[in-house]
Amino acid sequence: MAVPKRKTSKARRDKRRASAYQLPKVTLVECPQCHELKVPHRVCGSCGYYKGREVIKVEK
Repeated sequence: MAVPKRKTSKARRDKRRASAYQLPKVTLVECPQCHELKVPHRVCGSCGYYKGREVIKVEK
């Protein structure tokens, strides 16, 4: 059975683990009504539309 010759340093260990802690990139799409960026499958915060219908009233 293989046995490590040297202790793995904290820096090397943490560099290896760092890839698991990254947050995924946020996907943004353009709203077809007002052309602002929004998260897909969510109501647009600037115009209040979703799938071509006004879902919420947004005061301007």
